[in-house]
Amino acid sequence: MQTTIRALIGAALVVAAFGVAVAKLPPAPPMTDQQKAEKAAKDKATADAEKAALAKAEDKAIANYVGNAKAKGKTVNVNMNAGESGSSSAGKSLSAQPEKASNAHSPPKK
Repeated sequence: MQTTIRALIGAALVVAAFGVAVAKLPPAPPMTDQQKAEKAAKDKATADAEKAALAKAEDKAIANYVGNAKAKGKTVNVNMNAGESGSSSAGKSLSAQPEKASNAHSPPKK
């Protein structure tokens, strides 16, 4: 009798814990204009920090490449500003649907 009661209490605890775990939380309150401005400023600062870290990593990679090439006796001409202006113009020149424009896909089989 006592083991049955313990089993029922254990089962009830498991069901209650599962119910709490999957309970739906209420939606977050809408953001005020001040909160939106703070979030936008924070996002901009994060993006700027990521951009600076990327530029630093690219510079380090280029320096490593040039150093290794010089050690092998090769001469390397590197344009350090290629990443800033080259990526924006390269993205604009691509067509919206490159597969259709270049016929990169095979024709359907009949």
